[in-house]
Amino acid sequence: MEKKILKVHPKDNVLVAFVDLAEGEAILYGDQVYILKDNVKAKHKFVTEDLRTDDQVIMYGVLVGKAKLPVPKGAVLTTANLKHAATGFHTGEHHMEWHVPDVSAWKDKTFNGFHRTDGQVGTANHWLVIPMVFCENRNLDVIQEALLNNLGYGRNENYQAQAKELMALYEKGASVEEILNAQTSYTEKAEPKNRMFPNVDGIKFLTHNGGCGGIRQDSQTLCGLLAGYITHPNVAGATVLSLGCQNAQVSILMEEIAKRSPDFDKPLYILDQQKTGTEADLLSDAIKQTFAGLIQANVNVRQPAPLSKLCIGLECGGSDGFSGLSANPAIGYTSDLLVALGGSVILAEFPELCGVEQNIIDRCVDPADAARFAELIKTYSDRATEAGSGFDMNPSPGNIKDGLITDAIKSAGAAKKGGTSPVVNVLDYPEKVTKPGLNLLCTPGNDVESTTAEVGSGANIVLFTTGLGTPTGNPIAPVVKISTNTVLYNKMNDIIDLDTGSIIAGEETIEEAGARILNYVIDVASGNTTVSAVRHIQDDFIPWKRGISL
Repeated sequence: MEKKILKVHPKDNVLVAFVDLAEGEAILYGDQVYILKDNVKAKHKFVTEDLRTDDQVIMYGVLVGKAKLPVPKGAVLTTANLKHAATGFHTGEHHMEWHVPDVSAWKDKTFNGFHRTDGQVGTANHWLVIPMVFCENRNLDVIQEALLNNLGYGRNENYQAQAKELMALYEKGASVEEILNAQTSYTEKAEPKNRMFPNVDGIKFLTHNGGCGGIRQDSQTLCGLLAGYITHPNVAGATVLSLGCQNAQVSILMEEIAKRSPDFDKPLYILDQQKTGTEADLLSDAIKQTFAGLIQANVNVRQPAPLSKLCIGLECGGSDGFSGLSANPAIGYTSDLLVALGGSVILAEFPELCGVEQNIIDRCVDPADAARFAELIKTYSDRATEAGSGFDMNPSPGNIKDGLITDAIKSAGAAKKGGTSPVVNVLDYPEKVTKPGLNLLCTPGNDVESTTAEVGSGANIVLFTTGLGTPTGNPIAPVVKISTNTVLYNKMNDIIDLDTGSIIAGEETIEEAGARILNYVIDVASGNTTVSAVRHIQDDFIPWKRGISL
């Protein structure tokens, strides 16, 4: 029989609809019957008791909002009758007992990765071309045009045939309506091009809008992020272009590299345009040096490595009312499995931990980390409020439309990505992961900014859950897209890799899905499976300026 509703936690006073429910329908849960006062769409919630103004709404066992006005039993929750509210938090001596999952099935498993001299192991092998300042972006475009297609790294999609057919129709006098209704052909996936350097997965150009202007701290942070990418295990080396006079000086970049890799020995070519002279000389030197770097990078080959060398970033975007019930807890279990195997995971997106801070604080192994987390999230929240916003404004229109009415509802589900293991370290952007286990990283909730940051801190694979669909990827780390519901997977399976709608359908447990995801991660890490974001060359890279970005 089709499952219609779910009570997530015994303390909850809401029920989640798994399917569309009609006004007046009698819903049986346990020994209680609820007569619905409204139509309740799938993913949305209705209350199980009469609420007065300012009464608490509990979901996942935590406070997720308060009633704006009286809400009768059986009524659907909306932005009209529910406002954001979350419990406070405090630090102190807290102890947690973690029930370590059984990892015997993965005990002797390995992945084939690229071993670096500092002990890190990459899941890919890329060469980077990086500007120190936005003034050099145009030069990167020229280098990209010169190298990518010639060396076999161009995009596989080929819509040229469609464009030519449209041109021919226009030349024959076709109207706008005829053009729009024309049955043209296109090849979505062209044949892969032969690469001159088969062991190099890509040449990645990290264009950005920073490096000068703003405040000096922005440039220091940008240099830290770029250093995180240069020293990343998925990177073989880099070409760096500097104008010369910008705030983000090469000397700062080198200091940040030394922090992360004191014995840094990757090939690194640095060019200064103001010292070099003509643009032509700069570009010629950059192309030659990049080509020389690719020859060196191509020497690297995949070799077996223990799963403890994996560092997984945990991300969600385009979340829906099923995110906290299927995909997020599934990768939370994957996270627990990897931690038990000695690997590292990163939970970020601090605005989406609002309301569950106490649970996270209680999981911190070191009281100093608990205090740092509390301070970081309080400072972030205060700055958002000072800017005229706040964490309560985090849910997007898409989130709200699909059941995430308040930031606390969204956060309680988003935190499930972190599983149940202890927190071993709390990092501020763009610090590097240095400890195995669950690491917290202060980032925005913005999908690309957060994914960019997690990779910069060391994630060599990212697990990205979505309920609405998003193409988000990263230049150097595979981003595995996981749908929360099967309708989305079937609709957008060209950009989604895995589906956890089976959990909602009752066909698979959270633990079974989490184990399945870990096996998929091992295949991706070994280069046996290419995820959609990599296949489409979805190279999203947005550094976080420490202004407010929710």
